[in-house]
Amino acid sequence: MTEPTNTPLQPMPEDWRRALAVVAHPDDLEYGCAAAIAAWTDAGREVAYVLATRGEAGIDTLEPEKCAPLREREQRASAAVVGVSEVEFLDHRDGVIEYGIALRRDIAAAIRRHRPELVITLNHRDTWGGVAWNTPDHVAVGRATLDAAADAGNRWIFPELVEQGLQPWNGVRWVAVAGSASPTHAVDASAGMERAVASLLEHRTYIEALTDEDPRTYARAFLTRTTESAAERFGGHPAVTFEVFAR
Repeated sequence: MTEPTNTPLQPMPEDWRRALAVVAHPDDLEYGCAAAIAAWTDAGREVAYVLATRGEAGIDTLEPEKCAPLREREQRASAAVVGVSEVEFLDHRDGVIEYGIALRRDIAAAIRRHRPELVITLNHRDTWGGVAWNTPDHVAVGRATLDAAADAGNRWIFPELVEQGLQPWNGVRWVAVAGSASPTHAVDASAGMERAVASLLEHRTYIEALTDEDPRTYARAFLTRTTESAAERFGGHPAVTFEVFAR
């Protein structure tokens, strides 16, 4: 069941210092979260990115072995625009990520390495709301991230991680899901919007393969549309929305 569209969105929690964003592909965060991340890094908070794949299957006209390093470079440049310097890739295969033990273990290991209080991921449900179907990669990574937030704190799940020097981390207080059709919280996008547009534009190769529209016009229109759609529920301010699961 989705939330009533007129229910006010709450401000995101602010009493945290470290966040870890875990998504499937390069550009997943830039299509919705970058304005919030810019605001957080401006405030002195630490944010790191973990991507399950290098997005190697995302451009039809570019072979995966050529696409992967290009999209990695674009992702690192994109992250830097919003103040993120730590970007890791788990090297699962783009397009065929499987939800399961291996994925949960890799994400739990990342959470133990970075020790965040806030974990961010992308919509883990079958649709974006209505009949807009989600991709299997997003569903698998989003669901595994929600589960790995608990796995990371349990020493008896994946004990091999302890043997690798990764002690349990039970400090995750929230998992925030971007792109949810049932958001509960939001971050004002006003201050971070210009950097969000610039961050998305770093994925120029992907955007140029996706649309014939001018990349800057496309990026600004997409992000303006998505953030302004939340304004009615967030005091009239354009916003990045999240469905927040407390732990």
